[in-house]
Amino acid sequence: MFKGLGGLGDMAGMMKKAQQMQKDMAELQEKLDTMTVVGESGAGLVKATATAKGKLTALDIDPSIFHPDEKEVVEDLILAAIKDAQTKAAEKSETEMKSLTEGLGLPADFKMPF
Repeated sequence: MFKGLGGLGDMAGMMKKAQQMQKDMAELQEKLDTMTVVGESGAGLVKATATAKGKLTALDIDPSIFHPDEKEVVEDLILAAIKDAQTKAAEKSETEMKSLTEGLGLPADFKMPF
């Protein structure tokens, strides 16, 4: 179809791939908003649920940890569960991005700019 145009045929193919990747990225961004991960601390006594984008959506605390003299322990467990959820969200997001970009010939350590 693009015979005789030199590298322009390749350029058209690259543009088509770039447009498809842009569409796929938009779909993935929407998907990451609905994917959830659960971070835990205290052997599951505190659980934090977040989207794969890292937005905290729920917090579940076992009532057995509520002792007035252990307020700091409870606060630490809550923070640990939130951090665990955020870490898992980042890992999930990175895994999904890698699966999207693996066929594009990008370097293994390529990171999306968002």
